[in-house]
Amino acid sequence: MRSTVLALAVALLASPVAAADLAGQASVIDGDTLEVHGERIRILDIDAPESRQTCTKPDGGVWRCGQQAALALADWIGQRTVTCTGDNRDIYGRLLARCVVTGEDVAGWLAVNGWAVPYRDCKCEVIRAASARASVAKVGIWSGTFVVPWDFRKGEQGTGTNDNAAGQCLIKGNISSSGEHIYHVPGGAYYDRTKIDPSKGERWFCTEAEAEAAGWRKWKL
Repeated sequence: MRSTVLALAVALLASPVAAADLAGQASVIDGDTLEVHGERIRILDIDAPESRQTCTKPDGGVWRCGQQAALALADWIGQRTVTCTGDNRDIYGRLLARCVVTGEDVAGWLAVNGWAVPYRDCKCEVIRAASARASVAKVGIWSGTFVVPWDFRKGEQGTGTNDNAAGQCLIKGNISSSGEHIYHVPGGAYYDRTKIDPSKGERWFCTEAEAEAAGWRKWKL
């Protein structure tokens, strides 16, 4: 009986609601969550590092990238009006919405400034392109190494997954002569002959999801 009630509650929370437009000054809860007029809002299409999450600097130092993502968002928004539109809620009751500040998309700003990656299953090409630019520019969390937020939440709380110092990240992120960002997995036709040159912006990935979040596509026959 208890499990039935819980399942019903989750279904109700995740179900569509009447389209909502909220506008006002926002409090930043974390890098991808706002509060406007007491309403918690989860920004669509992006995933920012958790508040407690740390990342690794190029020199090996650890920094609180989750906290910094939230602070950067709060500084950027300031006292300006945030307008959010959404018609669904997640299992935590948060409104799932797209938000803008003076016409600029909040998710896009987070992605292009390197404070969030595209949500792992989103079909958001604009956000993916913005995140790829941040990766190449090495800004925000891309300035060093990090665990993608969904892996961090699953308990992979290391402080860096984009390097290959321990031989644990085996996916090769190569940039072709035409500028395409392509990743190769072990066993692929060109995997063994592909060499990674970090000075050219090439890199190692631990998971395909991480590579795709950074804007790389999988090699195809």
